[in-house]
Amino acid sequence: MLIIDDDQPILSTFSFALESAGYRSLIAQSGAEGVELAQQYKPDVILCDVNMPGMNGWDVLCAVRFDPEIAHVQFILMTGNTRDIAPRAGMEVGADDFLAKPFGQDELLKSVEARLHRAEINARLAQQAESDLRVSLRSTLPHEFFTPLAGILGIVELLRDDNACVKPEELDEFLADIQQSGWRLHRTLNNYFTAIDLESSPTSPEHAPTVDAHRVRRAMEAGIENALLRYGRRDDLDILLSPCDLRGLTSDFTVIVEELVDNACAYSAKGTPIRVVCTTNGVLTVEDQGRGMSQEQLSAIGAFRQFDRKKYEQQGLGLGLFLVQKIAERCGAALSVESTQGEGATACVTFEAT
Repeated sequence: MLIIDDDQPILSTFSFALESAGYRSLIAQSGAEGVELAQQYKPDVILCDVNMPGMNGWDVLCAVRFDPEIAHVQFILMTGNTRDIAPRAGMEVGADDFLAKPFGQDELLKSVEARLHRAEINARLAQQAESDLRVSLRSTLPHEFFTPLAGILGIVELLRDDNACVKPEELDEFLADIQQSGWRLHRTLNNYFTAIDLESSPTSPEHAPTVDAHRVRRAMEAGIENALLRYGRRDDLDILLSPCDLRGLTSDFTVIVEELVDNACAYSAKGTPIRVVCTTNGVLTVEDQGRGMSQEQLSAIGAFRQFDRKKYEQQGLGLGLFLVQKIAERCGAALSVESTQGEGATACVTFEAT
């Protein structure tokens, strides 16, 4: 427990009450000192007064939530000025609980116990997510890395066999298979490392440059072509890319369109239409008439999450929508997906047009 308050008697009272109940407590008499102690000791719960000179409780809360090392810590705001500061206001800016002074020892302990219980639940959920990710990686990474590599090596070995009799038309097919396997391996590795980079070092939207309409269109067309190389569904696509200046990196627009079109191709049958539209005000939509996704699946979009992989024998790491989501955030854009199972899906990326 970390208690932050500029009132020494209150610090002593709260610290005594908590330690009497079996909790270990740290105390800080200013917001700056509190943030420093939080970063050093990483407490389970922070109890912080709102009204302090210099760095007040709101500032401390923001500093905690913006530090990835302690952003998860349960945070209780407290104040005696309830007329000007509503409990809901504290919750809306990221506090986990709000106590109005004066409050008794029982109320303090109940709040702390509730926050510790919530922290325990959050830790279990995080551990389960990490465990699920490990299982997913163990099952998908070896397959996605080594299957195309095995195909390449197998064909090369066949072609180098002195006893092999390969006709010219068969050679073209073999070379096409090698190229397709190579591109699959390249895309898998590229997406994997891109996902790791996006998770570990996200870029602020404020740093996104403006790209003119001509380069935006060319980048999106490149993304479409990249996806078509894998699926050969050119006749299924209806494309309308209106001129629009957008914020982001040129390569970002290519990846976003490629992954959305790839997703549409993967989740819909050949011969069914796929519509790709970018409006003049920066709204990109990719619509298919495939099997769609449930609301549960849509709410669980994340890295290395691929739905119904075994049922449909899908390839890939399940990174497509995750990459689009993270890259869109880097561009100051937002991804939304609407879908009904059995009827298709519409992915929409709303950019900040300039």
